[in-house]
Amino acid sequence: MGQLTCLEICAGAGGQSLGLEQAGFSHAATVEIDPDACETLRLNRQHAWKVIEADVHHFDGRPYRGIDLLAGGVPCPPFSVAGRQLGPDDERDLFPQALRLVRESQPTAVMLENVPGLSQARFAGYREQVLSQLGDLGYEADWQVLNACEFGVPQSRPRFILVAMRPEAFRHFEWPSAIGAPPTIGETLHDLMAAGGWTGADAWARNANGVGPTLVGGSRKHGGPDLGPTRAREAWRKLGVDGRGLADAPPAADAPAGHLPRLTLPMAAAVQGFPRDWRFYGRKTAAYRQIGNAFPPPVARVAGTRIRLAIQAAGQRASTGAPGLPRAV
Repeated sequence: MGQLTCLEICAGAGGQSLGLEQAGFSHAATVEIDPDACETLRLNRQHAWKVIEADVHHFDGRPYRGIDLLAGGVPCPPFSVAGRQLGPDDERDLFPQALRLVRESQPTAVMLENVPGLSQARFAGYREQVLSQLGDLGYEADWQVLNACEFGVPQSRPRFILVAMRPEAFRHFEWPSAIGAPPTIGETLHDLMAAGGWTGADAWARNANGVGPTLVGGSRKHGGPDLGPTRAREAWRKLGVDGRGLADAPPAADAPAGHLPRLTLPMAAAVQGFPRDWRFYGRKTAAYRQIGNAFPPPVARVAGTRIRLAIQAAGQRASTGAPGLPRAV
């Protein structure tokens, strides 16, 4: 069958994109509205991904008809506590646009991720509407909460994942199972904390013996370079981290043994499961916003792998018979 292809919307800094690449999908296009995030995508995959800076409302999926997978991390504010959980009444709700793109591109499979707030009872009717519309388009679908800490990420980060597939492929689909205990924050960040010669890094790593709370990137209007609300910052303090802001560099060699360090951008990226060589464009606040809002690559990889295996087991691609490549862009 060759390599399967993917069209991704709301790509952000590339967390989902990278995970799907690792799962065996080649990106026909990655669509993102934020200029800084687009530059991040170009910094890391300039020659491998076609990066389109565009508003999803105005993006046409028809040239990509026959793609194997339509994926995206649609904005979470409509279903998050911080976003007041307005659901379909929130102008930032992009599920209708995602469904339009499903109709236009007719992929074999769809994967959309959002915050676990969407799984609450108050949004049951909304979820049913989404499933009903997908059914009308010829897809079988299911929702599941996957927590990043169950897939090797040192962070408690539950995400609500929608997977929809053509029936022939969906019957082969299985949700990924947890792979075991994740590394601790200390194990993940020890070398980065010690990079400046801090002699207290060993003791710090031993005490940072748990997973971190969910990183919160915020938006252009709200949030800044800190590790989240009061409860999250208190949880970080218990792990030996000052969550009130980010540092420009790891602790210096002469920092006291009991020093309470702040995370740097590379440390925050490691907590999200990004590889060490992934670069982020922009100043500290803009870069951290991209990191904090990302879909952890390891989670995208395991989910994407299950989707790829289901498509391959069915021996098919999109119903059009197309090879999964855009006909014209």
